[in-house]
Amino acid sequence: MNAANRVSPLDFLRLHGLVVILSLLAEWIGIIKIPAGVGTLLLLPLFYTFSLAIVLNPHLTTRFHTLVPPRLSAVAAPITLIAIMPFIARFGSTIGPATDQIISAGPALILQELGNLGTMLIALPFAVLVLKMGREAIGATYSIAREPNIAIISDRYGLKGPEGIGVMGVYVVGTMFGTLWFALMAGFLASMDLFDPRALAMACGVGSASMVAACSGALTEAVPALREELLAFSGASNLLTYATGLYVSLFIALPVAEWLYRRLKRHTSQDSTEQDSGAEQENDAVRPEQQLGRTALTLAAVCVVGWLSNTVSSGQLWGALPGMVMLYLMTLAGLAVTRVMPFYLPAVAWVSLISILVTLPFFPGSAWLVEQLSAVNFLAIVTPALGYAGLALSRHEFVMFRRTGWKLVIISLLVFTGTYLGSALVAQVLL
Repeated sequence: MNAANRVSPLDFLRLHGLVVILSLLAEWIGIIKIPAGVGTLLLLPLFYTFSLAIVLNPHLTTRFHTLVPPRLSAVAAPITLIAIMPFIARFGSTIGPATDQIISAGPALILQELGNLGTMLIALPFAVLVLKMGREAIGATYSIAREPNIAIISDRYGLKGPEGIGVMGVYVVGTMFGTLWFALMAGFLASMDLFDPRALAMACGVGSASMVAACSGALTEAVPALREELLAFSGASNLLTYATGLYVSLFIALPVAEWLYRRLKRHTSQDSTEQDSGAEQENDAVRPEQQLGRTALTLAAVCVVGWLSNTVSSGQLWGALPGMVMLYLMTLAGLAVTRVMPFYLPAVAWVSLISILVTLPFFPGSAWLVEQLSAVNFLAIVTPALGYAGLALSRHEFVMFRRTGWKLVIISLLVFTGTYLGSALVAQVLL
């Protein structure tokens, strides 16, 4: 009998209660801005939650075993994917009301999103051939590793494996230093006069509010005469990345990263071993949609945790309840569709599609729904998910991260550079 089978209902209450406390503490601390030259280091609440959860993780130290016994870590692992689903629903609900803006954005803005594939074209070969990284290179290089990208890796591989270590490593580096790096790149390239400033502004839209703010802010300082135009281009590009980034990552970037990784590792025996272990992990895992009854209960608990976490940033408790209930229903509907469909599409995609559909302007009641959802802070509900993720890390993941941690810092910077340069080059050609 494994640790997960020995837990009691009190253990589940302890786990969710602990994540509530960590999330509320993180939201209370708020965003910390640290000036750093032309940019600013932004530390977000979800970063604190993840960091605090790692400190408490029973596989890192035995000091907190009384509070967090090892069996709670095993329980947290399958909850991580479920916990991030309401965020995906909230994420999709921002796209439906903005369809007119997306359609009017024009082909240059739309096609430049393909430049985000520059992440893997620069970083993946370097990770595999120079740094000798394994499958963690796939999770680390297929995207800039923001919250929707974590959800994709969690759904496809789980976070308890090399791909999960890769995406979480880049996420942590991006949270700490991503804003500064994008500000430095934007200001430097603008001063070189090699790119049209509008192309650089489009490239700022990488799907992260903090990164686009730092990037576009540096550009407006470098080219103050075009301030309003640059902000408009970067804002529209970021909106498109929110709309298309999940699907580009899921259906283009990740398959290409898998293919390229196999080509780069085809002459090594390590590749075969890693692929077999990854396949075994994927096949053994019980997916949330395969046990909807249990998932519905876990999802309800997770939504309550997110609802409580949301109170600090939004200032609302009961006012946010209808929106949170709607996120619960949209997520459950997406999981149900995943189960009954005759072809497989990841649950994150179905949850996103349903939330987009019900918030489209012509959908009955969409205006009321969007108004209710506005009381649910976009990032506050993902903060608890990172708490579960930090507690779920196993001893094996800690060993793996110690071995590749410094490599992930290098790869993170290459990923951010590839994303920005790739998008800027495509936008430059189209302009």
